[in-house]
Amino acid sequence: MTSTAAAPTRLMRYQHRTEWWLAVIALAFLALYSVDVLVRPVGAPGFWLDTAMVVIWIGFGVDFLIRLSLASPRLRWLLWHLPEVVVLVLPVLRPLRLLSLTVVIGVLQRAIGHTIRGRVIVFTACGTVLLVYAAALAMLDAERGVNPRINNFGDALWWSFATVTTVGYGDTVPETPTGRLIAVALMMAGVSLLAVVTATLASWIVERVAEEDTAGQAATAAQIDELRDEVRTLTESLNRATYGEPTGADAREVT
Repeated sequence: MTSTAAAPTRLMRYQHRTEWWLAVIALAFLALYSVDVLVRPVGAPGFWLDTAMVVIWIGFGVDFLIRLSLASPRLRWLLWHLPEVVVLVLPVLRPLRLLSLTVVIGVLQRAIGHTIRGRVIVFTACGTVLLVYAAALAMLDAERGVNPRINNFGDALWWSFATVTTVGYGDTVPETPTGRLIAVALMMAGVSLLAVVTATLASWIVERVAEEDTAGQAATAAQIDELRDEVRTLTESLNRATYGEPTGADAREVT
């Protein structure tokens, strides 16, 4: 029982210690991947670029194995992270390795967002930029030379914007299996982003309505208290005038 309870804590501590390093590595991979797709270097520069990307991805593989060793129960954790295994193992899914950028969004959330809504805003803004750019790169890498409608980064960026916003003009359709996987992932991410934006706006409206309702109730309670005080003051004044200060014949009778 003790080891089972301690394993998640060790995993959480490890993730907390390494999240910044993983974010830097993920951004480095994005930069190298961008050069590889957009510049397409050959010869020695291309060799060293590919070598650096392989080294970075080996680092992600080592991180995955460490997290697996610290997880408890390991089988359940592995089942929840099977997509990572597939992306790590299959070279054909190299564009999907950009999913490692999610760690960057998590770090930005904790570094910038101090409230729940602040974290949601950071997630939405940064996630949208990274998602659109990374998806355009991945689609260009997968479809260039195969799809006549995606031959440059501008075409891929147009497709990425149209897909993530769920507009889907249909003028550019991926043809390769990898491209279609990227499209499915981007569609799901686009729907999720819209849901996050809608939920954030709804929560803001509900909060404002609740604040106004609370303020209205407080004002009403204050007005009622003021009326009670006025009624009490008038009652006391009336009692003093009626019973406490006799005048005329009553005053002579008292004398």
